[in-house]
Amino acid sequence: MKTIPLKLDGYTDLPPGKLANIVTYLEMTAPPRLAPPAEADDLRLRRMEAPDPDWYREVIGRIGADWLWVHIPLMPAPQLAALVANPAVEIYALERDRTVVGIAELDRRTPGVVEIVMFGVMPEAVGTGAAHRLMQGVLAAAFRDDTRRVWLHTCTHDHPSALRFYRRAGFVPYKLGIEVMDDPRVSGAIAETTAPHIPIIRPKPENP
Repeated sequence: MKTIPLKLDGYTDLPPGKLANIVTYLEMTAPPRLAPPAEADDLRLRRMEAPDPDWYREVIGRIGADWLWVHIPLMPAPQLAALVANPAVEIYALERDRTVVGIAELDRRTPGVVEIVMFGVMPEAVGTGAAHRLMQGVLAAAFRDDTRRVWLHTCTHDHPSALRFYRRAGFVPYKLGIEVMDDPRVSGAIAETTAPHIPIIRPKPENP
């Protein structure tokens, strides 16, 4: 893995083909009292027991494409199959008439701690109260048994309302980080038209 010096007071230029994210980590140490969600009585939260890996990959891709959620879509098939089959990993789908409206993934592999690894709703469900309903159900599931802490992270590539939404749900920021990654659009791993609000800086071709 190549490294470059990071200026902790000033600007650091990235090599072409790289992306950088400011990551905000948030946590909650007791279940909050959330206000009732907007009228959405036709929504139901369902735990997906060992779901089909291809189904999960497709759902995450639809929800997170514009925010460069590439971890699940680009995960090797054996690794993804092991993930969804892990009993300590819980996947919940928010559904309307058996159609997925939102998705969440909880990781319980650390005793007493739950990470909300994935959380989001379909683009057409943004602003409808679906995310609120999903968060209510997810927090109820996360805080069962002996859970002492629930945490998640969001970043500057995520939906612009994500951080505000998590804070309103009761999460408290506790750490900042920087994520540097290869731009998957440059390599062709995902379509160039994905996440058009994030510019693509291509490496210059090498001279022959």
